[in-house]
Amino acid sequence: MAVINMEEARKNVSRVGFLDIEIDPTLDLFHEIERLKKEKNAILLAHYYQEPDIQDVADYIGDSLGLAQQAEKTTADIIVFAGVHFMAETAKILNPTKKVLLPDLNAGCSLADSAPAERFRAFKEQHPNHIVISYINCTADIKALSDIICTSSNAEKIIESLPADQPIIFAPDKNLGAYLNKKSGRNMVLWDGACMVHEIFSLEKITKLKVRHPEAKLIAHPECEEPLLQIADFIGSTTQLLKYTQQDASSAYIVATETGILHQMQKASPGKTFIPAPPDNSCACNDCPYMKLNTLEKLYLCMEYETPEILMDEQLRLAAKKPIDRMLEISKAAGLGG
Repeated sequence: MAVINMEEARKNVSRVGFLDIEIDPTLDLFHEIERLKKEKNAILLAHYYQEPDIQDVADYIGDSLGLAQQAEKTTADIIVFAGVHFMAETAKILNPTKKVLLPDLNAGCSLADSAPAERFRAFKEQHPNHIVISYINCTADIKALSDIICTSSNAEKIIESLPADQPIIFAPDKNLGAYLNKKSGRNMVLWDGACMVHEIFSLEKITKLKVRHPEAKLIAHPECEEPLLQIADFIGSTTQLLKYTQQDASSAYIVATETGILHQMQKASPGKTFIPAPPDNSCACNDCPYMKLNTLEKLYLCMEYETPEILMDEQLRLAAKKPIDRMLEISKAAGLGG
């Protein structure tokens, strides 16, 4: 139940995760968000998995690498992050003097949650000679325990930058790690974590879908499980999947990743057909429940009242920044963008 009193709403943010107040239903939220961006010198960064309305009002839409790069170079005073918690944390790590806002603090990540810091620290101690490469989908605490951060866009280049005989721990996504082991010929030690969105795809349903749509290519994110990747026509990061559908000659695609990307695919290639890969549940599509916690209404409220804000201990921020800096340096040298 939304409340009217702003003081009460601010107090409740730590409990409910967002400003739970009524909005005038006649308000043009697109106009108001554009107004607030100009008035407050704010930039709105959105992940591809956000709802279409948020994507359409964003200043930049991208995957984790592109978003980190944009956060690093922005001159805005306020960074509004329409994504999940670890992404907003990354923006704060790179911009300690800027205000970083997240529409809903409950927008977490099942993959990040799969690597508790204390358990991972003990795991790391069991492999003392290993360099830790952590996927950006992790908490600031895990980043602080890592040597290099990576995304699905740059992971191969980062692994290639290390000597062939260098032992590596890869965390937290075991599916992405297994895919990278296969691609690189390495034998990285894998942390046993996974993304609920990419593990829930039904191989049986997808196989039947391919029979019904023989003209459609199956494209998949490397966080998917190995049996699905084995039948995929193309495997890549979110941005790589988007670019592939723009450049490839096919007219139809079965897309095995979060459904939010289909909005950009359809905008970029309006004459093509994009079919969300079915999950192993009763739902029609595969949405990340955390990504979809952000709404246009919550976005407007967090910009208007500059709450909820991401805050971070400075010692933790500095420790987490080092492996992110290494990622950005390697990516820049390799000519990689989001």
